[in-house]
Amino acid sequence: MSLQERRFHLVDFNIARARGPIDSPVMHGFTSRLDEINAIADAAPGFVWRLETEAGNATSIRPYEDDRMLINLTVWESIEALSAFVYRTAHGGLVRDGQGWFESLGAPPLVLWWTPVGDTPTVEEGMARLDRLRAEGPTPDGFTFRVKFPPPSG
Repeated sequence: MSLQERRFHLVDFNIARARGPIDSPVMHGFTSRLDEINAIADAAPGFVWRLETEAGNATSIRPYEDDRMLINLTVWESIEALSAFVYRTAHGGLVRDGQGWFESLGAPPLVLWWTPVGDTPTVEEGMARLDRLRAEGPTPDGFTFRVKFPPPSG
Protein backbone atom coordinates (compact mmCIF):
# COMPACT_ATOMS: atom_id res chain seq x y z
CA MET A 1 0.00 0.00 0.00
CA SER A 2 1.37 3.39 -0.96
CA LEU A 3 1.90 6.21 1.52
CA GLN A 4 -0.93 8.09 -0.19
CA GLU A 5 -3.33 5.15 0.22
CA ARG A 6 -2.57 5.10 3.97
CA ARG A 7 -4.01 8.63 4.23
CA PHE A 8 -7.14 7.75 2.26
CA HIS A 9 -9.62 4.91 2.26
CA LEU A 10 -11.69 3.71 -0.67
CA VAL A 11 -15.47 4.00 -0.48
CA ASP A 12 -17.77 1.67 -2.43
CA PHE A 13 -21.43 2.63 -2.85
CA ASN A 14 -23.54 0.28 -4.94
CA ILE A 15 -27.19 -0.23 -5.69
CA ALA A 16 -29.34 -3.01 -7.07
CA ARG A 17 -33.01 -3.32 -7.95
CA ALA A 18 -34.43 -6.53 -6.49
CA ARG A 19 -36.64 -8.71 -8.66
CA GLY A 20 -39.17 -8.81 -5.82
CA PRO A 21 -39.68 -7.77 -2.20
CA ILE A 22 -36.67 -8.59 -0.03
CA ASP A 23 -38.65 -11.27 1.83
CA SER A 24 -40.04 -12.90 -1.35
CA PRO A 25 -39.02 -16.37 -2.55
CA VAL A 26 -37.22 -14.90 -5.58
CA MET A 27 -34.80 -13.14 -3.21
CA HIS A 28 -34.22 -16.09 -0.85
CA GLY A 29 -30.96 -17.18 -2.52
CA PHE A 30 -29.58 -13.71 -1.88
CA THR A 31 -30.97 -13.05 1.60
CA SER A 32 -30.08 -16.50 2.89
CA ARG A 33 -26.38 -15.74 2.28
CA LEU A 34 -26.22 -12.16 3.58
CA ASP A 35 -24.88 -13.03 7.04
CA GLU A 36 -22.23 -15.32 5.55
CA ILE A 37 -21.07 -12.77 2.98
CA ASN A 38 -21.06 -9.90 5.49
CA ALA A 39 -18.95 -12.01 7.88
CA ILE A 40 -16.47 -12.66 5.05
CA ALA A 41 -16.31 -8.92 4.35
CA ASP A 42 -15.86 -8.05 8.01
CA ALA A 43 -12.90 -10.45 8.24
CA ALA A 44 -11.37 -9.58 4.85
CA PRO A 45 -7.91 -8.02 4.75
CA GLY A 46 -8.30 -4.28 4.14
CA PHE A 47 -11.93 -4.05 5.28
CA VAL A 48 -12.63 -0.90 7.33
CA TRP A 49 -16.39 -0.35 7.74
CA ARG A 50 -19.82 -1.08 6.31
CA LEU A 51 -23.22 0.51 6.68
CA GLU A 52 -25.57 -1.70 8.65
CA THR A 53 -28.64 -1.56 10.86
CA GLU A 54 -29.23 -3.55 14.04
CA ALA A 55 -30.13 -6.46 11.73
CA GLY A 56 -26.47 -6.63 10.66
CA ASN A 57 -26.99 -5.52 7.06
CA ALA A 58 -28.36 -2.57 5.08
CA THR A 59 -31.33 -4.20 3.33
CA SER A 60 -33.87 -2.14 5.27
CA ILE A 61 -32.28 1.19 4.32
CA ARG A 62 -34.24 2.50 1.36
CA PRO A 63 -33.18 6.02 0.31
CA TYR A 64 -34.72 5.72 -3.15
CA GLU A 65 -38.44 6.13 -3.89
CA ASP A 66 -38.42 2.66 -5.46
CA ASP A 67 -38.81 0.26 -2.49
CA ARG A 68 -37.00 -2.51 -4.39
CA MET A 69 -33.75 -0.51 -4.65
CA LEU A 70 -31.16 -1.91 -2.25
CA ILE A 71 -27.93 -0.17 -1.32
CA ASN A 72 -24.55 -1.13 0.04
CA LEU A 73 -21.91 1.23 1.43
CA THR A 74 -18.47 0.03 2.52
CA VAL A 75 -15.01 1.43 3.19
CA TRP A 76 -11.75 -0.35 2.33
CA GLU A 77 -8.04 0.34 2.70
CA SER A 78 -7.41 -0.01 -1.05
CA ILE A 79 -8.87 -0.89 -4.43
CA GLU A 80 -6.94 -4.15 -4.29
CA ALA A 81 -8.53 -5.12 -0.96
CA LEU A 82 -12.04 -4.42 -2.24
CA SER A 83 -11.38 -6.21 -5.52
CA ALA A 84 -10.04 -9.28 -3.70
CA PHE A 85 -13.22 -9.45 -1.60
CA VAL A 86 -15.59 -8.82 -4.51
CA TYR A 87 -14.05 -11.28 -6.96
CA ARG A 88 -11.97 -13.81 -4.99
CA THR A 89 -14.26 -14.81 -2.12
CA ALA A 90 -17.72 -16.36 -1.92
CA HIS A 91 -19.01 -12.88 -2.76
CA GLY A 92 -17.95 -13.56 -6.36
CA GLY A 93 -20.65 -16.24 -6.57
CA LEU A 94 -23.25 -13.69 -5.56
CA VAL A 95 -22.01 -11.37 -8.30
CA ARG A 96 -22.26 -14.17 -10.87
CA ASP A 97 -25.73 -15.21 -9.67
CA GLY A 98 -26.98 -11.64 -9.37
CA GLN A 99 -29.12 -11.76 -12.51
CA GLY A 100 -31.47 -14.13 -10.73
CA TRP A 101 -32.08 -11.64 -7.93
CA PHE A 102 -31.51 -8.22 -9.47
CA GLU A 103 -32.68 -6.40 -12.58
CA SER A 104 -30.26 -4.73 -14.96
CA LEU A 105 -30.14 -1.01 -14.30
CA GLY A 106 -28.76 0.00 -17.69
CA ALA A 107 -26.27 2.28 -15.93
CA PRO A 108 -23.32 1.81 -13.58
CA PRO A 109 -24.55 0.24 -10.30
CA LEU A 110 -21.56 1.35 -8.26
CA VAL A 111 -19.28 4.26 -7.60
CA LEU A 112 -15.90 4.32 -5.88
CA TRP A 113 -14.12 7.31 -4.36
CA TRP A 114 -11.34 8.14 -1.93
CA THR A 115 -12.08 9.63 1.48
CA PRO A 116 -9.66 10.74 4.20
CA VAL A 117 -8.96 8.07 6.82
CA GLY A 118 -11.46 8.48 9.66
CA ASP A 119 -14.26 10.00 7.56
CA THR A 120 -17.55 8.11 7.44
CA PRO A 121 -19.32 8.39 4.08
CA THR A 122 -23.08 8.91 3.90
CA VAL A 123 -25.75 7.33 1.76
CA GLU A 124 -26.62 10.77 0.38
CA GLU A 125 -23.00 11.28 -0.64
CA GLY A 126 -22.99 7.92 -2.38
CA MET A 127 -26.22 8.68 -4.23
CA ALA A 128 -24.88 12.05 -5.40
CA ARG A 129 -21.57 10.57 -6.55
CA LEU A 130 -23.33 7.75 -8.41
CA ASP A 131 -25.61 10.28 -10.13
CA ARG A 132 -22.56 12.33 -11.15
CA LEU A 133 -20.71 9.25 -12.42
CA ARG A 134 -23.72 8.34 -14.53
CA ALA A 135 -24.02 11.88 -15.93
CA GLU A 136 -20.34 12.73 -16.47
CA GLY A 137 -18.46 9.45 -16.53
CA PRO A 138 -15.53 8.52 -14.28
CA THR A 139 -13.68 11.33 -12.48
CA PRO A 140 -11.49 11.38 -9.37
CA ASP A 141 -14.69 12.16 -7.42
CA GLY A 142 -16.43 8.98 -8.62
CA PHE A 143 -15.04 6.09 -10.62
CA THR A 144 -15.37 2.35 -11.24
CA PHE A 145 -13.18 -0.75 -11.22
CA ARG A 146 -12.68 -0.30 -14.99
CA VAL A 147 -11.58 3.34 -14.83
CA LYS A 148 -9.68 3.91 -11.57
CA PHE A 149 -8.10 6.99 -10.07
CA PRO A 150 -5.36 7.10 -7.43
CA PRO A 151 -5.87 8.66 -4.01
CA PRO A 152 -5.67 12.47 -3.93
CA SER A 153 -2.17 13.85 -3.64
CA GLY A 154 -2.97 16.52 -1.08
